[in-house]
Amino acid sequence: MIAALSLLAYALMLALAGPRLLRASSWADRAPRLAIAAWQALTVTVLASLALAGAALTFPTVTVSRDLAGLLQACIMAIQEQYASPGGAAAGATGAVLALTILGRTLWCVGRGLAGMALERARHGRILDIVGRDNKQHGIVVLDSDEATVYCLPGRRRRTVVTTGALQALDEAQLAAVLAHEHAHLSERHDLILGFSRALAAAFPGIALFRLAAAETARLIELRADDAAAARSGRLTVAGALLAVASPGKTPLPSIALAAGGAGAAARVRRLIPPHNPLGRARTAAGSLAVAALLTLPVLLLGGPAAAAAGHNLCPGISTSASSPAA
Repeated sequence: MIAALSLLAYALMLALAGPRLLRASSWADRAPRLAIAAWQALTVTVLASLALAGAALTFPTVTVSRDLAGLLQACIMAIQEQYASPGGAAAGATGAVLALTILGRTLWCVGRGLAGMALERARHGRILDIVGRDNKQHGIVVLDSDEATVYCLPGRRRRTVVTTGALQALDEAQLAAVLAHEHAHLSERHDLILGFSRALAAAFPGIALFRLAAAETARLIELRADDAAAARSGRLTVAGALLAVASPGKTPLPSIALAAGGAGAAARVRRLIPPHNPLGRARTAAGSLAVAALLTLPVLLLGGPAAAAAGHNLCPGISTSASSPAA
């Protein structure tokens, strides 16, 4: 019971305080890749803590034994003892419902989201096959449109789409910059990261943490792609390219497309104008350790009591002779 309550308290604390800490300063804009990992770790840890809390209520923690037969007998006796009382049975049933609901809802929404992304990719890919023209010089698909739009279509047949309006608005250096931006999206599989965040937001719409995580992830993957493009083409070149494709077009893009311009482009341009100010190795290492600690602590909260009791007598009803060959 202590482990379950500790996990529930940990999940509640993270859900309330985690977003405030991650959005409290501008460090995320200076290290978007680390910030993406932090948001992903935060959401996964909250879900894992709730699911493990349910499992801890369903199956009571027993002490660790060197004897497998004794451990199994201890597990059976502990479960029988818990479910013998109405309160223990109610707690176990509540824990089972909690764990199964979280696990089932998460798997269902993530699976449905991935399937929907695959269908939309295939549908839009067929449209590109009909109306698009391959440009082998730049490795892009060209669409005839007056709107200056650049976006990528992830998946097995990953493609970068550039409209004729964008080709007219961009010079060669700016075109190389936006292509590097889109290639960063494709190579780092930002579509899967964003799809996972959106699936959790759809699975648990009543929890503000997941809505914030999806919105921040969408913003941070654009910052990360901007940084990858700036490392190749220069920050001012990327800023100029974003200005050229910043206006959202009248034709809506598919939800799976990751576009260089669109909403938030103005803020991204302002971020690129000052000189680059990275977070620094020490703070990046500290942040990485914090992300690892987020994921590790739920396991320690659940397994700590059992590990601390290793070698102790398993149950009052089991004597030391229970582990003898005769037993």
